Amino acid sequence: MAIRGIPSSREMTVDDFKNWLKQFDTDNDGRISRGELREAIRRRGGWFSGLKAGRAVRHADRDNSGFVDESEIENLVAFAQKTLGMKVTAW
Repeated sequence: MAIRGIPSSREMTVDDFKNWLKQFDTDNDGRISRGELREAIRRRGGWFSGLKAGRAVRHADRDNSGFVDESEIENLVAFAQKTLGMKVTAW
C-alpha cells in the first residue's frame, strides 16, 4: 500500500515522515491533531483510523495538549513503526 507517492516498502527518513504529515496539517498550525492524523491513516488505507489516531496522539502527546507538535514527533514515529507498520529511519 502506498503512502501518497511513497511506496510502503520504502523506508522513510524522519524528515520524509514530517513532510508527509504536513500535507494533513489542514489548519497550518504546525501541530497534528487527532482528526488530521485520522485522515493521514485513512489515506494510507488503514482500518479503524479514528481509533488508531486517538491512540497515536495519546502515545505521542507528552504535554497533554491534544496535539502532536515538533518536539513530540519522535514519539509519533515510534508509534507509526510499531503499530502502523511504517519504516522510518533517522537519516
